[in-house]
Amino acid sequence: MSEPLSKQSVPLERVRRYLEPGPIVLVSSAWAGRRNVMTLGWHTVMAFSPSLIGCIISSGTRTHELVRRSGECVINLPTLTLTDQVIGCGNTSGAEVDKFAHFGLTAQPAERVGAPLIAECHAHFECRLVDDGMVDRYDFFIWEVLAARAATVPSYPETLHYTGDGVFMVAGEIIDRREQFLPEML
Repeated sequence: MSEPLSKQSVPLERVRRYLEPGPIVLVSSAWAGRRNVMTLGWHTVMAFSPSLIGCIISSGTRTHELVRRSGECVINLPTLTLTDQVIGCGNTSGAEVDKFAHFGLTAQPAERVGAPLIAECHAHFECRLVDDGMVDRYDFFIWEVLAARAATVPSYPETLHYTGDGVFMVAGEIIDRREQFLPEML
């Protein structure tokens, strides 16, 4: 049995360090001849079928304007090899530079949306806005995934997870406990 752990108080602004929901993604967008890519750390799976993803895109960003007007985006999953690009895109304004060109990212046409894919990313999720009811108040967008593609190897890529203050964690060791699940859950 596990032993109780000693705890200490945590500043409330650091709670995110423990609860960030998933890997860092790069959101690509386009509208009226303009395109952008931004680093995003706050997203969550909301439903499996249809596949719905919720995310917060700050109203102060160029991406917010582009996705609000176009109603679509691509959520791209970078891996550890793109750490410098992830940080660069997160610390640069798309109003000042073309982030694709500046950070050596290859924009490719998507199948179902006008926003480009990022070729160097492990996976791409083409999304259409299905609910904007919380955008004005919380900058919270709800997307339906229309098309999804992922590299076949590795099965479990090394993804980046942001903990705040410029610190990232990398997805680590894989623990397979499928045999503990009921067959109907697999």
